[in-house]
This record gives sequence, structure tokens and C-alpha cells, in this order.
Amino acid sequence: MVLALALTLGAAAPVAAEDPITRDQAERLIQEIRQLREVLQQLRAPQPAAAAPQRPADEKVKVDLRGTHVMGRNDAPVTMVEFTDLECPFCRTFHTGTFERIKRDFIDTGKVRFVSRDFPLDFHANARPAALAVRCAGEQGKFWEMRHGVTVNGNALSRDTYFALARDLGLDMQGFGACFGNEKYKAAVDQDIAAAVAAGVSGTPTFVVGPTVPDGVEGQRIVGAVPYAVFESAIRAALGERGGAQPQR
Repeated sequence: MVLALALTLGAAAPVAAEDPITRDQAERLIQEIRQLREVLQQLRAPQPAAAAPQRPADEKVKVDLRGTHVMGRNDAPVTMVEFTDLECPFCRTFHTGTFERIKRDFIDTGKVRFVSRDFPLDFHANARPAALAVRCAGEQGKFWEMRHGVTVNGNALSRDTYFALARDLGLDMQGFGACFGNEKYKAAVDQDIAAAVAAGVSGTPTFVVGPTVPDGVEGQRIVGAVPYAVFESAIRAALGERGGAQPQR
């Protein structure tokens, strides 16, 4: 690939020296170079599938949830854990669609508690800073509000985005800025990553749905932004309701 890039660049030189290239030719060359660079970046990026060894599809997974932020009742009979990358487009698809129905039908009715944990992928440069910003907002009681704001703005994340959201949420900006600048919750994000790897997570979004156990959940993985019916079936199975089935994978 590097050789191809060199040949492309080298081929342009004699043309420019002997016969000036047209504007269209120049634009095509520039586009080809950009495409080659993108391919090189993808080849160099760590592959998320290598983050954890292959695990059996029906394996029971236990996730410790001590010290995490919980949406819904702490004593809900079923727990749903999300491992997310805040720059991941598939995670955004889940939150702007399926999640609202899950919240209405199961979280708001006291049947499910929902926990969101971070699994920032190496090739998403803004995912880790976004996770830190969310936790800093959590210090001021706005964890879920900031997480929602960051998620829906996942294709335009930056320091300016986090601070604009913090201002819109009415946060104390001095405290938020100090927390974010000092990467106060770096270790907490690292703990989430370790928990994800231990649970066999290799990409985002990945979920664990199952009966609530002391300090955590024990259930099965659901991988991807799958349809609502898949989550509904898994939740009802964990609740012991008729019609529940094993989640699709």
C-alpha cells in the first residue's frame, strides 16, 4: 500500500514537469491519495475483535456493578448493562431509537435497572475524553443528561462540545473544567474497559441482560444495535415471563 502511494505521487511529478495537469486530474490525484491514506489508517488501527478471546455464544456472564451509575430502581429484578463507545455510530442508533422503548416499557416501570459502562475503542480518538466528560458531569448530578448529549453528538465530539453541553446543563464550569483537565476519572474508565474484556466484549455496543444479583448482574451477551424485540425477549426471559426466549446473537 505504501508502494502504491509512492507510485501515485511519483507519477504526478513528470506530468507536472513536462505538461501541466488539468484541474480535474489534480483533484483526482488528491482524492486517490486521500483514499490511500484512509486505507492505511484502517490497516494500522487495532482490530476490536482482538480485544478479547472468542467466548461461547450461550456463556453466562457476570458483571460487577459496584460504584456505577444506575438508571431505574436499584432493586429491579433484571439488570441490563451496556458497554458503549461514545463515538460509535451503532451505539448512537441504539440510544436514539430502541433505548427509548426499553426505558418506557421496563426501566420506568421498575422491572429493569440500566447501567452504561465505557469501552472506548482505540480508533475513536474522542471516545475516552467523552467518557471522562460524562463522569465529570456526574459529579454534579448530570451523568445521564451529559451521556445523552454526548451520545447524540457522537459525530462531532470535541472539548468545545463537552464544555458547551456542560454550560447548557448549568454545571459549575470551574469544577467541571478542573475535573476534565485533570482526567480525574481515567482509572474508572480503565476499570470499565477491564470489566468489558473480562465479560468477553470485543465491540460496541454490547449488552449483558439477566437477573439482578448482589452487586451486579449475571446473564447473556447481546451484541450490536439489534431490534427492540431481541431485548424484550431477553428481559422477559430474565423476568421469568412466558414468551421469553434466548437473545439473538
